[in-house]
Parts: sequence; structure tokens; C-alpha cells
Amino acid sequence: MKNLVKIYGKGKTAVDHVSFSVKPGEIFGLIGPDGAGKTSIFRVLTTLLLPDGGSATVDGLDVVKDYKQIRSRVGYMPGRFSLYQDLSVEENLNFFATVFDTTVEANYHLIKEIYVQLEPFKKRRAGKLSGGMKQKLALCCALIHKPVVLFLDEPTTGVDPVSRKEFWEMLKQLKTQNISIVVSTPYMDEANMCDEIALIQSGKLLSVDTPANIIKSYPEQLYAVKADNMHKLLKILRGYDQVMSSYAFGEFAHVAFKDQHMNVNVVTDYLKQQGLAGIELKPTAVTIEDSFIKLL
Repeated sequence: MKNLVKIYGKGKTAVDHVSFSVKPGEIFGLIGPDGAGKTSIFRVLTTLLLPDGGSATVDGLDVVKDYKQIRSRVGYMPGRFSLYQDLSVEENLNFFATVFDTTVEANYHLIKEIYVQLEPFKKRRAGKLSGGMKQKLALCCALIHKPVVLFLDEPTTGVDPVSRKEFWEMLKQLKTQNISIVVSTPYMDEANMCDEIALIQSGKLLSVDTPANIIKSYPEQLYAVKADNMHKLLKILRGYDQVMSSYAFGEFAHVAFKDQHMNVNVVTDYLKQQGLAGIELKPTAVTIEDSFIKLL
């Protein structure tokens, strides 16, 4: 994909000259908040939308000229559950196999590990499944025609933590089938499950690299700090002339200082002078979310 552009309505640029490539058999993550442009990119790559600029290929095929061939080679799981709610689990699966002129039996090896969890509910209507089971059924239907590339648009949104973990384990298993997997997610912690990621915001790419390299490129020592009054702490940190950046991060605030060798005792004393108590200040490991905030 090179310099891809997608514009809606009166000049609303959803995808702004985005370029990246995905290697065969890897999990590639598009990481960014809602409205970042992830779904628009997916819809162009799966030939559901025409690009307004740039170019893109999937498995060497052009998304505009070769759209018919691409549709038979990709699997697409949209963010919203879009299977037939009144059909049973097995009816949905058989229907999608038929659409792609194949059978469940022909490619059962691709979905076996996932489908065995669904089999006890195969007669149940899809609309009556739990969120995690709907997710598994949608993945089976996206895989049943043996795609070369699998596109998963925010597949774990609204799914419980256990099902999220199980889903990523399933994706790791699929990698062994040499399927390229492109997955989008707003959850920064899922970035570490990918081989390579693209951080995206407001249609623009911020960085494309492995999660480890993005974290490694963070330039400052990062500290975690908390106190008895976190609202007051954040306000004080924003006004402290030694602070380069600060923001809330869970039960702590994450802080980078202008002086990379800042004496933590000096900072602690300053915070006490400002009327704070219960202060805890310590170096902390950088996360993908910290890197994303820094790039912004």
C-alpha cells in the first residue's frame, strides 16, 4: 500500500497518504483510537471502497483492477457482527462455504481448533450466541474458503478479557498456516501480540515498526508517580518547570523530565512542598501507549 488516500463528503480525509506493507505469514496490527482511519483502510484493501489517491495491492493484485480475484483470496471479519442471526452456527458456516464454491469439509483443518468450541452449539441460532462465540463463528466463516490474507477489523471490541486472550491464541495458531493476518484494534496492549504494527491517528501514520523497536525508540527515561490527591498531582506536574511531559496512566501519572538524570528526591521534596502526601516515584518501563502519546 503506497500513499493511500480516502476522502469522504466535503473534504473529510479519513486516510491521509498511508503506506505500509505486510509480510507473508505475519500478524500486522493497525493500532489507533476510533476515527483513526482503520476501517476505511480495511474497506479499501478488501475492495469495498475505491481509494481517492495512491495505490494498494493484496497478494500482488490491484484493489481497483483486480477486485474480483482479491475477493476470493481474502477473508474479512468486520467490527460489527454481520452474520445471519436467524441461521444456526452450522447453517452460517455452510452458507459462506457455498458462496466461495467450497465446502466445510474441504477446509475443515483451517477451522478445526476454533470450531470444536462451537460444535456443542452448532444448532443454535447465531443471534443467540455469546459475544465470544459470535466472534469464533465469524472467524470460522472468514476462514472457510482458505484466504491468503485475513482482515480482522477490531475483532475483540466488546468481548470479555478471557475471550480476547483466547482469540489472540487462535491467531497465533493461524500463523502456522502461513496466512497473513491484518488486525485493527484500539487496545494498545494488543499491539504486543503483533509481529509488526502501524500506529495511526486522524488518518495519518505515526510509526511503522515492530512493537519492541517502537518501545526502544522512546527517547526519555519514564517515571511513574502517584500521591494522595491525583487530580492535584497532575495539575502540579503540568506546571513544574522540570517536567517535559506528564499524563494520567492508570493509578499513576507517567512523567518524563527535561533532565534525564533528575534526582527523584528533589522531585519528591518539591511535591511535598506543594502540599502532597503519600508520594511514590519510581522509574517505569515504556509501553506502546506511552510511545503513541509521545508520537502525538
